[in-house]
Amino acid sequence: MSNKKLIQHTTEHFEKIVHKSPDYIFLSPGRINIIGEHVDYNDGFVMPAAINKYICFAVSKNDSSACTLIAKDLNEAHKFDLNDELKPIDKMWANYILGVLQQLKEKYSLPQGFTIVFSSTIPMGAGLSSSAALECGIGYAMNKLFDLGLSKEEIALIGQKSEHTFVGVNCGIMDQFASVFGKKNKVIKLDCNTLEHEYYNADFKKYSLLLLDSNVKHTHLTSGYNVRRQEVEQGLKIIREYFPEVKTFRDCTEIMILGLKEILGDPVYKRCRFVVKEIRRVQDAANALSESDFVKLGKLMWETHHGLSKEYEVSCEEIDFLVDAVAKNKNVLGSRMMGGGFGGCSINLVEKGSENELIEKISEQYRDTFGIELKAYKIKISKGTTLYKK
Repeated sequence: MSNKKLIQHTTEHFEKIVHKSPDYIFLSPGRINIIGEHVDYNDGFVMPAAINKYICFAVSKNDSSACTLIAKDLNEAHKFDLNDELKPIDKMWANYILGVLQQLKEKYSLPQGFTIVFSSTIPMGAGLSSSAALECGIGYAMNKLFDLGLSKEEIALIGQKSEHTFVGVNCGIMDQFASVFGKKNKVIKLDCNTLEHEYYNADFKKYSLLLLDSNVKHTHLTSGYNVRRQEVEQGLKIIREYFPEVKTFRDCTEIMILGLKEILGDPVYKRCRFVVKEIRRVQDAANALSESDFVKLGKLMWETHHGLSKEYEVSCEEIDFLVDAVAKNKNVLGSRMMGGGFGGCSINLVEKGSENELIEKISEQYRDTFGIELKAYKIKISKGTTLYKK
């Protein structure tokens, strides 16, 4: 669905329910991550970009303290009063929003109620951060609606805190940052410590980015994610005991980690080793982009997948299959798991014009092996959360 159709589709639903046109329309994008997986919460560097898949929000104020959230795609709604304390509920999609609103309520005492209708072209559960798009879109909308004066950075941090407090996922800042700060045809190299960032041209010349969606999301994503965080925090604590000069993983070397292999124990050793290598790979990928060395970039993507699968152990059988299936294809420079893991998408750097044949071939193999229909998304790097100008 095009942006134009998404906006029309969302606006018409709003008008049908509220019987007037929305005050504002916002678009908030999903994101990809070229490289730098699971290091955003490990003080590393990441390389995300916003993509041309969006959540569209149609928003209007009202004259009371009553609020209505309508998830058009799910055919669900949640109503509440701004005077009440906002708490997590059994609708997970609503918690991403309520977590943002609770923070704004505490700080700004939101002056009046509102109605929000939203609809999306971001595939759910594919690892494209529809949750961050939801959080940041709401933050952006409230900022405009009530003239709160929030910076982009504040909106991203509010989104992250919402996920921590109302959803229970102790995520890093990358997803929200990319959703807000994305620029068309630019990849962001983000320092997850300081939030300093720089943009790199994402002109892949004769190559393009293709996402292959496994159409699976294993149930241990949240628990597995939080366990990995505990393991690396435990590992860093041990490393600091032996190397007091180490403040974060970016101060570590592979030699340090190797020397502590027995003390760290398996699996903490493997987790820490992956993080140290992945932080270095992001630096190498930035250099490769600067030099338009896409062969080198592809090689780094393969290395990252191996690390995610064998060292960090957040891949799964289906994603490993998708990466292995393109490994010997001459039109594919690199492939890896993307996102939190345990399902979702692989991201592939492929020669332009080869996408359809590749999708057809891999879809058949995937269906024969798992009995699951593969989904594929040809994506473009796009701008971050914005107010749509009618």
